[in-house]
Amino acid sequence: MRSFHVLKEELLCTARNMAELLTMAQSIPGLSGAIRNEWEKTCLNISHPISDDRLCVAVVGSIKSGKSTFINAFLKGDYLKRGAGVVTSIVTRVRKGQGLKATLYFKSWEEIHSDMEHAMVLLPMPVASEASSFDFRQAASRLALQTALADLGQDRLISNGTRNENSVLMASYVKGFESVKDIISDETVVRCYKDKDFSLHRDFVGNDSLAVYLKDIEIEINADVLDSNLEMADCQGSDSPNPLHLAMIQDYLLQTHLIIYVISSRTGLRRADIRFLSMIQKMGLAEHILFVVNCDFSEHDSVDGLLPLIERIREEISLIKPSPSIYTFSSLYNLFENIEPSLSEKDLMRLLQWQEERSFTAFCDMETQRFMTDFDGMLLHERFALLLRNPMERLAVISAGVDHWIDINLDMLNRDSVSADEMLEKIKRHEARILQLKTMMKSTLDGALQKIRQDIKTDVDRFFDIRYGDVLSGILRFIRQYTAVIDPFQEKTPKIGFTQALFLVFQEFKHSLDTFVTESTMPEVIRFVREEEAKIVACLLMIATPYDGLLQDALSDYRISMSSLGFTSVQNRIDPIHIPELDAVKSRSKLRLPSAGVTLQYSARIKTEAIVKLGCYTLVTLVKRLLKKSIENRQENEIHALKDGMDRMKQETERSIISHFKDYQENLKFQYILKLADAAFQSLLECLMERFDTYSTDIARIMQWADGHQTDKGQVSRTLNGMRLKSREIAEQIRSIREQMDAEK
Repeated sequence: MRSFHVLKEELLCTARNMAELLTMAQSIPGLSGAIRNEWEKTCLNISHPISDDRLCVAVVGSIKSGKSTFINAFLKGDYLKRGAGVVTSIVTRVRKGQGLKATLYFKSWEEIHSDMEHAMVLLPMPVASEASSFDFRQAASRLALQTALADLGQDRLISNGTRNENSVLMASYVKGFESVKDIISDETVVRCYKDKDFSLHRDFVGNDSLAVYLKDIEIEINADVLDSNLEMADCQGSDSPNPLHLAMIQDYLLQTHLIIYVISSRTGLRRADIRFLSMIQKMGLAEHILFVVNCDFSEHDSVDGLLPLIERIREEISLIKPSPSIYTFSSLYNLFENIEPSLSEKDLMRLLQWQEERSFTAFCDMETQRFMTDFDGMLLHERFALLLRNPMERLAVISAGVDHWIDINLDMLNRDSVSADEMLEKIKRHEARILQLKTMMKSTLDGALQKIRQDIKTDVDRFFDIRYGDVLSGILRFIRQYTAVIDPFQEKTPKIGFTQALFLVFQEFKHSLDTFVTESTMPEVIRFVREEEAKIVACLLMIATPYDGLLQDALSDYRISMSSLGFTSVQNRIDPIHIPELDAVKSRSKLRLPSAGVTLQYSARIKTEAIVKLGCYTLVTLVKRLLKKSIENRQENEIHALKDGMDRMKQETERSIISHFKDYQENLKFQYILKLADAAFQSLLECLMERFDTYSTDIARIMQWADGHQTDKGQVSRTLNGMRLKSREIAEQIRSIREQMDAEK
């Protein structure tokens, strides 16, 4: 990490030196305006893409696997709340700062009501049938919600051994209302806790009823291990019962460059881990992932007893990711070692006991060091270097152009008019050829862009096609084949009533559909998008390669032509062009893949389009049957009505899903992929133009000035010679940075 920081500072210093040199060139009498203004602008702005581009590391794993403890140990301080619970629906992002600072972003009332609206679909309460009449800020609405939840009963809100996520959400909102009511506003409220107040953020992150009101949290820490471009994220448990939490993890994984998967040695790899890792593989993100087995010293008698568990975990992971990188150490032990002076008496006793287990501690230290070495290597070699590569190449192109500009103007000052005219004619012919190549290149790029735009449109439309595409057809097939388990409600219905039973049936259906979309549909969407991005890269490469060759040929001809006049300082070749990296293009263009969670926000449509119809249908049917039939047949009629209601739910859900994915399809197409293609092609065009302009220079100015200022030529010549020395120093600095980067590979 430190190596990257040093290289970055060297590159930024070199860019500043070049900008100063260009400013000096503009001040030379007779040459003001002769040098390219965009060169100086590029040098002054070269820090922006380096500073703005962020390398994201996601720390994921199941609940209670030790993710927060791992990050604390990594940062060498007890910063994050450990054991924050399962309802926290946010990702805690950690970045480098000047000191301790926690920035909390609270949901607005509109966002809270949107959450509640989705959670209350079919909830049997008077105000739930009309969204406009429910206002969570009003005591009457909160009381009605509490009453409805109480009527359902806690035992009826548990399915497959876990609490219904919507009931948890609603109950958490109710419980935390009094604590946050004065904070929440119609707009997003941002609160910062600094220095001595920093720990107050834990009250929100570690309390389910307060965390539910947050939509984002960013922690700033002045830790040596962090670089200003590095962000680590403590993600929600991958086995959270709420599929919306998993969708939020997906959102962050889309911008992640490295994943650290934490596995508890107490539990090993569980079914939820396998399912989550399979999802990561479908998303195409399994290439850059490190596995940490978080060892609990108290659970294992010896290191020898721990090794079989590690091998079993390796074998299981290998079924999904061949040759996984696995590291085994105790995050809690590492944390306690780092914060020993501030430990409580109880924790200090634990640490002293562990330190007596020499075999464990030696193994832990060795594995920790191995992890840190590989972690730094993966980020520095494979990701951080890319942040510097493109700015360095642009600076190298400018350096070559400035060097050539200085040399050619110096040469022109010392030539007679006939020789100078001959050189000017040669340069004009060279520039005419360059202009022809630039025009042809621009036309080719425009044509290629239009072609790939059309291909992208066709691909997206085909992928989301309701009949032939995999996405919509798969979801609709799931909905149609879904069979609600009605039988358990035969005993519950007389006790809780029909509308309560209807709510529970719908909640199970919604949970199953949300889970299917999150675990099966969105990974396929993400995989498709990555394939489209790869297609854009392939097209850029196909275009850049031949034009790079044409540029090298033109430069070779120019060198030969100038050499015939005694001018031999033109470089033989310039470095091959590297096509723009899409991550950098996305960052500069502020492009992000539409949220995975967006696809799950269809409940509102069901509420407005289906609930009123469904309620009328079931109630009218029920009343008719109750009037005609005896009390003994009421239960049978209610179960039959539940089945009829389930069929209607599925029909309305189909309509909602089709409508939603149509919107998502257009949003993905026009707001992300096509914009990314446009930005990537524009970035390539700028890179190619810079290279073609490198050896294009306005030397007519110096000739005109020299004719009338013979006595001043010596002073200008001395200035240019001084500039040449500085230019060569800058070129040497760039060469040194390149060599250091190559040595880090």
